[in-house]
Order: sequence, then C-alpha cells, then structure tokens
Amino acid sequence: MATDPVCGMFVDERTAELTLVRGNRKFYFCSTGCLRQYAEPERELAELRGRLAVAWPLALLIVILTYLVRSPDAPWLAFGLASVVQFYPGLPFYQGSLDALRSRSWNMDVLIAVGTTAAFGFSVATLFDRSLAPTFYFDASSLIIALILTGNYLEYFVRERARGTLRRLDEVRPTTAVVLRAGQATTVPANEVNVGDRVRVLPGGRFPADGTIRDGRSSVNESLLTGESLPVPKSVGDPVLAGAVNGEGPLTVEVTRIGSETFLSEIGRLLAEAESSRVPIRRLADRLAALFVPAVLGLAVVAALAWLVLGAVAGVVALLVFVSVVITACPCAFGIATPAALLVGTGRAAEEGILFKGGGTLEAASAVSVVFTDKTGTLTRGRPTVTDVVPAPGVNISELLSIASGIESGSGHPFALAVLDAARRVGASPAAVGNVVVEPGRGVRAERSGHRLAIRAEPAPAGTGWGLGPLSDAARALAQQGKSWSVVTEDDRALGLLGFSDPIAEGVPEGVRALHHDGVEVVMLTGDHEGAARAVADQVGIDRVYAGLGPEDKLRQIRDRQARGAKVAYVGDGINDAPALARADLGIAIGAGTDVAREAGGVILVRSDFRDVALALRLGRRTIRKVRGNLAWALGYNAILLPIAAGALVPLFGLGIYHVLPVAGAVAMALSSSLVVANSYSLRWVSI
Repeated sequence: MATDPVCGMFVDERTAELTLVRGNRKFYFCSTGCLRQYAEPERELAELRGRLAVAWPLALLIVILTYLVRSPDAPWLAFGLASVVQFYPGLPFYQGSLDALRSRSWNMDVLIAVGTTAAFGFSVATLFDRSLAPTFYFDASSLIIALILTGNYLEYFVRERARGTLRRLDEVRPTTAVVLRAGQATTVPANEVNVGDRVRVLPGGRFPADGTIRDGRSSVNESLLTGESLPVPKSVGDPVLAGAVNGEGPLTVEVTRIGSETFLSEIGRLLAEAESSRVPIRRLADRLAALFVPAVLGLAVVAALAWLVLGAVAGVVALLVFVSVVITACPCAFGIATPAALLVGTGRAAEEGILFKGGGTLEAASAVSVVFTDKTGTLTRGRPTVTDVVPAPGVNISELLSIASGIESGSGHPFALAVLDAARRVGASPAAVGNVVVEPGRGVRAERSGHRLAIRAEPAPAGTGWGLGPLSDAARALAQQGKSWSVVTEDDRALGLLGFSDPIAEGVPEGVRALHHDGVEVVMLTGDHEGAARAVADQVGIDRVYAGLGPEDKLRQIRDRQARGAKVAYVGDGINDAPALARADLGIAIGAGTDVAREAGGVILVRSDFRDVALALRLGRRTIRKVRGNLAWALGYNAILLPIAAGALVPLFGLGIYHVLPVAGAVAMALSSSLVVANSYSLRWVSI
C-alpha cells in the first residue's frame, strides 16, 4: 500500500487512478485535490483562497439569519446561501469522496462529505416539513466547511514552507546552457548538454551540470547545495555542481554528470523520497489510518442509534451526534505525523549539506550512542604533506623517493599523493615497478627486477623477518612529534622512513564537543601509528583511540560494541572505510570521500566538516522525537475528543451541548492536522 504524500492516507496501488511521476518516482493520491495540490500548488492555493472568500462571508450571514433575524423568509434565504457553500466551497470534499469510492479506499473527504451532507440534508427536509424538527442546521454545515477549508489553508501554508528546500532546488535548475562546439559558443536547452561537452558559464550564471573547470578562475556560491555560506574559490581542475552560481570570473567547464545523475538531482531525489519514506515507527500509524475512517463511520452510527434508542432522544439530536463524531475525527493527523516530520527534518539537513538516504536512516541516527571515526581525511584535512625523509645508511633521499613514488604512482590515497608531490619537489622520477598490490589499511606492495618492494603503514609484526633496524629511533622521534610515518622496504630491508603531517580539519573539536554534549561517545579507529593518532585525539578531545588497525580490525571493534548493545555510527571517507560504513548501524560518509564510501554510507555529508556529524545525529533524534510526539497527539486527540463527540459530556452539560459540538468539532479537527505540521516545522531551528 502506498501513501498520499499530501494527506498521508493509504492508497491501494492496484486500484489507484490518481498518480503522478516526478523524478523517476511514482506518487499515489487518494483524491483529485491532493493530486492537484502536489502537482500545481500555486493554482490549488489560488482556488482554495477563492473558496474561502465565498465560504466565510456566506457562513456568517447564515449564522445571522439563523439566530438574529426573526423573519419567515430567513430560513429560505439561509437555505439558498448554504446551498452555495455546500456545493462550491464544499465541492472538493465530494470530489474526494468519489475518488475514494473509485479506488475502493477511504480518505478524510468521506467523513467531511458525509457529516456536512447529513446536517445540510436534514435541514432541507425540515424546511419543507416543519414537523420533523423545530430548528435548522444550515449554520452548522456551512461553518464546518469554512473551518475545515481554513484548516486546510493553514496546513498547506506550513507544509509548503517546509517543502521550501525541495522547491528551491527545482528553481535553481538553469533552462539553457552555452556549449562550446567546433570553437563556437552555442546556446542550447540544458537537457541537451552531454557528458564531455565544454560549457561556458559567465559571472552570475548557474552551472547546467556537474563538471570540472578547464579554464578560468572564480568563486562559486554553492550554499543551497552544500550549506557553505561563503563563496568557494575555484580554479582549473576543481569540481563544480549543477545549480551553483558562478562568481566574478567566466569559467569553461567540462561536463561530467548530467540530468538525474547530478548532485542537485540526487539531493532532490532524497528529499522527495523523504515525503513518502517509511520508518519502523510508522507501522502503528499505518495500521490505524487504514482502519480509521470506516471505524469512525461505524462509531458515529452506533452512537447516534444508541442515543436514539436507549436515550429516547429526538431524531435531530441523534443526527447531531452522528455529525459531531464524523466531523471531529481526524485521520489526517495519523497520516501526516511521520511524513511531515521527515520532510522538514531532511529538508533542514539538506540545507546544511547533510543527505539522509531514507527515513530509516533518520531513525537509525536517533539511536546512535557511539561514534567510531577514521582519522585521515575525517578528523584531518586529508591533504598530508611529507615533512621528513629519513633514508637508511647507504640510501640517498632521491633514490628513496624514486622507489616510493614508483610504488605509489597508481594510488589515489592522500599519503600516496603526498609522496608523489615530495618526489616532484626533489626532481626524483618514479621508479618503474610492477605487480602493484594495495593492501587496505596496511600499505602497498610491488616488484622491481625480482626484488620485493613495499611501503608499509605499520611496524613489523613479530616473526615476519623484517624490522626498522637503525631507523627505530627516527620512527620513535616522528611518533613523539605526533607525525604519521611509513617505512619503504626492499626484500624486507628498511630503505627509509617517510614522515607525514596532516592538519586538523576545521570544526572537528567543536563537532566532538557537540557529540559529547549530546551524550554520544566518540572513538577513533585508525590504521595510523599510536603516537600520531594520540596527538590528533588530544587536539580534538577524543579520549579513546585504537591505532594500527586494518579494515578487519575496525569491523571487529564495531561488532564488539554492537554485541554489548550499543548503536554504532561510523564516520569515514575512503575505500578502506567502506566495510565499516556498511557494518555500522549508521554509516556516515564525509564530504571529500570516495564514491565507494559515499555509496556505503547511509548519511552523506557534502562538506568535510565534522560538525555536521553532530548535527546529523541531533536532527535524527529531534525528527524521530517529533514523529513520536505527532503520533501521540493524533492518538490522544482522537481518543479524547471522539468519546466527547459521541456524548461523554452529556451527563454534565445535557443534550444542549450538541448545539455547539458539530462546529466545535470542526474547529478541533481543522486545527489538529495543522498543529502536527506546525510541530514538525519547528525542526527548522535545530542547530549545534
């Protein structure tokens, strides 16, 4: 069963006729009104305002005619005005009821149409046969329609504000692009740009696709996509994203991703999925919503008959009991309790460059008690430099860097790039090597002229037959300085050491403090040496460190903590981290990470900012708390007010209470779902 993304009611996919495909996703709707509100929100809002402009003045006139005007013509005039209200402002409720009958499902419109029609129809019958009852109820049917339309308007307004991020993403897509073909600049529709094309983006223009800068320098505003408030300097070789705004200089960009493959489309897809995303906590709401409308209709009939038969009341009172019950009920509160909170929570996260892959990920984030984090590229900037080159006796620096750069020439690891840069600085050409094998978390092996070469990221295990020998003191000195180091070996003989320094990434201490403030433990798992790991941990405020770990060791740490009942998140950015990201209860791939890491993560942090880890978990907790609060409100509202509508207060106030209960029920119902959405909207202000 699908759910309507507007009202949250169940829709049977097998019989549904009202559907809409958007962003390669099919949405199902319980009524034409919901479909139009989702597909054409501005037009639907204009029509809603028009109906309200008719409903309220006429409803107030009907109240005046009913209670203040003592003329025999007043009831007939009230009848005429009520007919207009019933079948113009109230028309969408009848259309929604017909849609429900066609799809053999239930929706909120059924209750409203049945309740108002009962009051209106009884009043018409009374008008033509005064013996049925002494009073007319045109005021009740008209006020109910006006109040419910007002509630719809308030709910619509808040929901559209909550959907603002998704709407703004649609607005930033450029419609045209300037493509350089055969040396000529040609303006074409943006959807005709192909991968490999070179496009020209002038100052103030938006990029039509993801790409890489091939010519020019500028600054780029990516705030809507990454949450980065300041323009980011860009030059040749830097990536740019579709929808971002070019700054002061013209740029030539080679297109790498187009259409649905762009990062902009990925954000939009994840936000759209959040609207209809299912989380485990929603199962109760789904079961309640599926049975709610028929249960309410049954309760209304039983309550009316009970008062009529057992209470010996007049038929008009029994009718008012029926109308009060069906009008007071609010199944929409159950339906939108989850999607409203998910929509606002994921939208707020997206504004900060935090992408949740589905509502289940949000719920996982809400339960995290321990964050395991990698070091290089996660807590540090991921751009290390070679600070020390210590050759063994008989080996010169140029030879050492030549061998090291040859081994690392095919790797994209940050330390490998640092080695290649160091070799270029001294003019050392990479040595020709073969049979290169990357050992994740350990180093790289290769062969040259029958000799076994390696760059190892850890001391020699006992019994392996190799060691640091005369380089041991240098290794200890590097570790005491808080530097990472690797040893270059040939046939298990140490040729030299390479020392690395990688500055702490911006925002890491603040992110760790925020996690500690929220009661989340932070633990470092790294393949680096104890000294370098401890130096970083001391700077950022992490107490527990496990160093010298390979990928399987990280998995063991995660499994051990999970076995003790902890909900574990893992934060990483590289290929080495993919297994840990997948094994954790929540994988968080940080911005500069590889495609493999991003695919394995349940949360993607667009920026390389550790503060976003704390914000992601805080948003997860607050969002799920809002879902639970919304469900509690919906359950409590209906559990308390439905018995009142059925007559629970009659022993205290008498049957006269039914002169106000239908209208009071409409007010309560109109406010109920609006309060659920407004409560969810408060997630907009979550921060660290």
